[in-house]
This record gives sequence, C-alpha cells and structure tokens, in this order.
Amino acid sequence: MEGVWGNREVPSAGAGAPVAEPLAPTEPGAPAAPPPADPVVERPETEPEPADQHASGQLRVPDGYTVIEGRPSGERRTVGVVVSRFNGEVTNRLLERALATLDEAGVARESILVMPVPGAFELPIAAMALAKTRRYACVVALGCVIRGETSHYDLVSGEAASGLQLAAIETGVPIAFGVLTTETRDQAEARIDRAADAVHTALEMADLFGRLRAAARA
Repeated sequence: MEGVWGNREVPSAGAGAPVAEPLAPTEPGAPAAPPPADPVVERPETEPEPADQHASGQLRVPDGYTVIEGRPSGERRTVGVVVSRFNGEVTNRLLERALATLDEAGVARESILVMPVPGAFELPIAAMALAKTRRYACVVALGCVIRGETSHYDLVSGEAASGLQLAAIETGVPIAFGVLTTETRDQAEARIDRAADAVHTALEMADLFGRLRAAARA
C-alpha cells in the first residue's frame, strides 16, 4: 500500500528490499525538513613544509685509531677556479663568494687562476686541464643549471657532475663541485653560499692529501 509521510509518498518495500527510515510526519502546508548537512572537514590552509632530509651531528672516530684529517687552510696553496658564463647573473655571484672565501682562508690573489668557460657542460674538461698542469693544489668548479621545458637540464647537470668526478679521479687533484642545479632562478640565488662550501671542500681535501703524502714519506 502507499503511505504518506511529510507530504511525500513512500512506496511499500518489496520482499527482501531494505527498509528506509521514514520521514517524520508534518502538518499540511508545513515546509519539508531540510536534508542533513554534510560533515565539515577542516583542512590546513597550507601544506606542511617537508622535513629536513639531512642528518645532523658530527662524525666521531672511536679512540685507538690513527686519523689523518685535512683543514680548509689556504696558506701556501695555489687554486684554480673554473666558472661558467651561462646564467651569468648567478655565476657572477658564485665567483664573488668563492673569491671572498679564498681570501678569508689565506689564499693570495696571485695564487688563484680564474678560467671562465661557456657553460656547465665545459666545466669538467677545463677542470681536468687545470689539474693536469700540476700547478694547483685543488680546483673549484662553479656553475648554474636551471631546469627548463626540455630534458637539456638533466643532460647538462648529470654530465657536469660525473665529468668533474672523473677529472678528479683521473688526476688525483681535488675538484670541488660548486654547480647549482635548481628548478628556478630564485632557488639558485638562495644557494650562492654553495660557492663557499665548495672552496672549503677543495682546500680541506688539498690539505688532507698533503698530510697523507707527508705521512707516507715518514
């Protein structure tokens, strides 16, 4: 049979059909009850910042072992710097930061050679050429690759990294990686201090190798 609830006709359920809960009856002419509101789900206004992926803390070598460790000292050091002209507004600042750091470390201006190259792709062969002269205790490579709309970014950044590592391995001269590989120009400009990190790395490795040779002769 048909039933009327709240001015709405509700057909009788057949055998085995689920029975819906009927609406409460209303007076004739009264407005129908509004449907229940959707639950309110609160969401954060902004996405949470990703956590720092680097692990803090200092390396600790257990007692009883011989340790040879370098210091980022520039005294009596000769240093080669290869720098990319491409993205010059960024690489100019990288070079300025690197030269200031070399000065702070005690490297004399006359002991520094700066070699500009067209782009980051040319950094490895230039760094290898400097290292093969045996006139430089270390080499600092500076450049900037910013992602574009093609796969050119991946090609250049990958070849620059592997090429600089190969140059260091083949010559035995420390070559520090000071090449920025970023998504945007703003990210690159925020990482200018990577040039100082590269200088410290190069000087420390040069000092380490010097101490190792001295220990081998002792």
